[in-house]
Amino acid sequence: MSQRPRASLGRVLDDLGSTLLELVAGDVDQPEGISALAIFDPLDEPVLAPRSLVLGVGVDPASGTLAPLLRALGDHGTAGLVVRAPVALTPEVRAAVQDSGVALIGLRRGATWAQLTALIRAMLAEGDIGVTGHESLGGLPSGDLFAVANAVAALLDAPITIEDRNSRVLAFSGRQDETDPSRVETVIGRQVPERYATRLTEMGVFRDLYRYHAPVVVSPLDLGYEGMTVQRVAIAVRAGDEVLGSIWAAMDGEVDGERIQALLDASKLVALHLLRLRGGADVQRRLRTDLIGTVLEGGAGARDALGRLGLSGRRLVIVSACLLVDDDHAHADLERLADALSVHLSATVPSSAVAAVGGTVYGLLPVVTPAADPEQRVARLAADFVDRVDGNLHAIVAVAPAGSDISAIVHGKAQADRVLRVMREGHTGLRVARLDDVQTLALMLELRDLAAARDERPGGAIARLMEYDERNNAGLVESLEAWLDALGDVGKAAAALFIHPNTLRYRLRRVVEVGELDLNDPEQRFAAMLQLRILGPR
Repeated sequence: MSQRPRASLGRVLDDLGSTLLELVAGDVDQPEGISALAIFDPLDEPVLAPRSLVLGVGVDPASGTLAPLLRALGDHGTAGLVVRAPVALTPEVRAAVQDSGVALIGLRRGATWAQLTALIRAMLAEGDIGVTGHESLGGLPSGDLFAVANAVAALLDAPITIEDRNSRVLAFSGRQDETDPSRVETVIGRQVPERYATRLTEMGVFRDLYRYHAPVVVSPLDLGYEGMTVQRVAIAVRAGDEVLGSIWAAMDGEVDGERIQALLDASKLVALHLLRLRGGADVQRRLRTDLIGTVLEGGAGARDALGRLGLSGRRLVIVSACLLVDDDHAHADLERLADALSVHLSATVPSSAVAAVGGTVYGLLPVVTPAADPEQRVARLAADFVDRVDGNLHAIVAVAPAGSDISAIVHGKAQADRVLRVMREGHTGLRVARLDDVQTLALMLELRDLAAARDERPGGAIARLMEYDERNNAGLVESLEAWLDALGDVGKAAAALFIHPNTLRYRLRRVVEVGELDLNDPEQRFAAMLQLRILGPR
């Protein structure tokens, strides 16, 4: 198990190791830790905190830009640069690494930038769980699951993963390259492959794992999965009657009494750290929620809350997000949405703050460059996020204009809420929107609210047509509405109603007679359309 400082480059390479990363050149045994994770964007002037780890997404190591980039990052005090492997270590690049002091690291083929970002943020989340350097459980830093995974692996002499109840990988030990393709795929994806998990469920492995306290052995021959060649031994991690997750060791051979006892001891140790991690994360989440809620309300403590979030004096873009589908797991899914959005946004804007407040997820994103349209950039980030989570979370996101003071933030929150409501109720089909995209629909919804508050009812021609339809089931109101929507195109309106155009012409004549409505008068047409939109059944 590595004893390097938790947030050091050396620790990242130790824990992620040959499965994901390789050191190309540079010194990773530095006493200073990594302060932040940032993504290099060649179109934006970098705003980097000292000792940042920079992800060179889209940087071509063979393009000749690598050496100048290393020297530029050295001027910012950057700790390391990650680029896609393979990386040719030319004399020019080697000299740039030495002169800049920036370690050059390669991301192996098969691993994605999103996976790497999530893994490193999990390792650097010391502040998120409230751990100090003096807290420990079982002789290991409290809540440091990667340190725990390495300790358990040393105890069992086998590479292990620590997984939650949904087979998501929370941490893993070194030596994963000694296992098989299935384990490597699991580690890279931070999730047990669905086809593998389905087969385990069919075999009753998860049932036995969570029902019994003894280890469960999974043979490659029994599983019949070609990517698995090494036997798995798993044990549930419990806190009383609650199952927190599981430990999965890749080791062949008999599971004798000594190994069983080692797994039982390991499960108790992991349980302590998972509880500490969950407790600290819950406290931090509640604190962040309270601070963001205070800022958005704009009360007396808003300025102080903004300072505690590290966003004082910053120009901020407000985003709001929610789920389109409400179910029995709505609260848990909302927290998942908040966590996912936080990881996604902070990969590009490290100082952003995200939390679920009420039934909505809000994000405060500082504008890091003097861009002409920062909201458009945030909208692109949001669209990318919606696409990424679409398989698991059906989310929509609203983006409000940037503002610098508390009143502008409060106004931005209100505007984002307006846009979000239109996307939920207005059937726009949009997944990401700004007010410019839905302003007319927003005004219509607000007029409907006003009319409902005043108990307004349709009057004049529309009232006469509705009364006639109620007595005779004549379909005059829907015919008028379809004709107005089609801008007077009888054929188009008739097709929408699935009736013959002559039938619609007859109904329109009855509309004129019964409603006493002049369809040639633009003012009367507009009045009818407005009443149907605001006071009608829509």
